[in-house]
Amino acid sequence: MKLQHTLGGLQGLGPVDFQKKVFVEKWETRIFGIHTAMMALSTHLENSIPDYSMDEVPTTFKDIWTWADLRRGAESISPFAYFQFRYYEKWLGGITGFFLEKGYITQEELDLFITKYLKEGNMEELALPSKQEDAIDQQIIKYLEEGDSGRRETSSEPLFSEGQSVVVKDPDCSDHTRLPGYLRNKVGTIELVYPDSYAYFPGPSDHLQTPQVSYSVKFLPENIWGKEYSETGSVVYADLFECYLSNL
Repeated sequence: MKLQHTLGGLQGLGPVDFQKKVFVEKWETRIFGIHTAMMALSTHLENSIPDYSMDEVPTTFKDIWTWADLRRGAESISPFAYFQFRYYEKWLGGITGFFLEKGYITQEELDLFITKYLKEGNMEELALPSKQEDAIDQQIIKYLEEGDSGRRETSSEPLFSEGQSVVVKDPDCSDHTRLPGYLRNKVGTIELVYPDSYAYFPGPSDHLQTPQVSYSVKFLPENIWGKEYSETGSVVYADLFECYLSNL
């Protein structure tokens, strides 16, 4: 488990430098646009709500790309690098790693563009390959307007029920996880069952995306931080995937 996955609940991290601008540098808008286009052309939209006719979109992008994929790429770097790079630099690293992993671009091609950029200094003046496809543009616009619901039908019944006590697991995570560090090994109560979601499994096989039951789990603060640091009458709620929970 890496430090960048367990920041919630930690003390003494120092002041937070809150950046009020969404985009600080012009290139950050381009990275955001690339990510958005990848989500709009992702193959998982074939079974999404609303319905998208992906087989009619003339794209060569034939993989799943969601927010979870972006986070996986951005958070799989070492903790030292994670806190060194800017927000959209981590996005760029995750997207680049994905394109290399899936074979959309080779390391040699990437090195060539980097060398050319460092030499010429302005990426906008480089002769980048381009192809106009109105159908692709319309798909991206539709996705921006209508979005993509996270609801997916699951193939199994929920393992836990409302009112049941559960304990949170403490799995190893090689890159991205949605499990807060301060809840690991803590006991809670199932408050609500969400029968469908779009989830990432933790551990060695966490690149496998699959629909999975999720739960709203209620925790008493004294069971997390102790009575000395807990406010009387308060509760903590967390939405957790089924794979993060086990029977008490």
